[in-house]
Formats: sequence, structure tokens, C-alpha cells
Amino acid sequence: MCSGFVFALGVARDMAAARGGHALVVGVDVYSRILDPTDRRTAAIFGDGAGAAVVGPVRGRGRLRAVRLVTAGSAHELIRVPAGGSRIPATEESVRAGQHWFTMDGRAVREFVTANVPDAVAAFLADNGVAPADVRHLVVHQANGRMVDDLYPRLGLPAARTHETVRHCGNTGAASIPVTLAAAAPGIAPGETVLLATFGGGMAMGFALLDW
Repeated sequence: MCSGFVFALGVARDMAAARGGHALVVGVDVYSRILDPTDRRTAAIFGDGAGAAVVGPVRGRGRLRAVRLVTAGSAHELIRVPAGGSRIPATEESVRAGQHWFTMDGRAVREFVTANVPDAVAAFLADNGVAPADVRHLVVHQANGRMVDDLYPRLGLPAARTHETVRHCGNTGAASIPVTLAAAAPGIAPGETVLLATFGGGMAMGFALLDW
């Protein structure tokens, strides 16, 4: 799931706060196993990837300030792999029918993101007392280059620098946030506020604020 890393980040933060110690959060997707090579709508934009982060007690900078997780189950049909789970177990017939391929209604996904993500980001920042102008870096899910370019001005973050890896890594799903954050890290100054924003199958959205 494209939002999986931020969802896991929220779980790890809560576990570390409640039980102490550290947690390893890993985001990985191997799309090459589930992409239909004849489907140019998906095969051309997705890539395999993995990224990880350690979550635990810190002193001084490096704080994970807040996480918010949102789901919109009514839109679950927009991105799916029909078979292979408990609902439709893998069979010779399901494989022959192509039900194990990843499918996506790209136009409808873009409409969902445009309609929901900007308002969700605004509410998340407001609820955590962060002015949009205080966000210095935006790390957004690398769905595709055009969507990232279109989404950024809609978020109303006048001082934020946006970071991209999609143009050379593709959409790496759950790995796109940690992969892009790692690429952005050398350009982030201590004390700056970083916003992570992701969206994907479910439909699910995840947001996190980092005090770098």
C-alpha cells in the first residue's frame, strides 16, 4: 500500500512511546511481480523500492511531532489487486483470468487526490498549530511526476521546497516516502519542519510532521 510507510510510522511511534525502546519501520513494494507488462497505464510508471527508518526516543532535534491516518473505504475500487488474498484465493482460473495483476483507475485516483488531500493537509496542520508558511520541506508520495507537480500548488505551502524521486525511481509505492526523504535529507537544515504526505490504495491518506 502506497500509504503503508506513514501508517507504520504512526504505529511505531505509539509503540515506542508506550513501551520504550526503538522500532524499525520498513516500506517496500515489489511491483514487478504484479504488473501486467502489456498495461502501459501501470507498467510504465511503477518501480520496485525499499526504505527504512528507526523510531525511538530522542533528545533535541529530530522529533516526529504528529501523525494522522485517514481512510476512505468507499473509494477502495480505484486501486486493487482482485485476487490472491482470502477473499479470492489464488487458483489456476484466477491466474488465467489476470486477477493477480495490479489495476488502477488513474484518472479517478487523480480526482480523489485533488479533492481530498489539500483539505486534509490544511486540517492536519491547523490541528497541530503549524502555519502553512512554517513548512519548509514537502515529501509527497511519488505517484507520478504530473500529479506531484499539480498537487504542490494546491497545498498552499508558500515556503516549502518539494522533493521528487519519481523521475528516476518511478512510483515505488510504500517505499516512495522513505526513498524521497533520504534523497532530500542533505538539503534539510536542523530545526526545519518537514511534511510527509501520502495517499494510495484503500483509499488511504497519511500525514506526518517532522521537526528536523
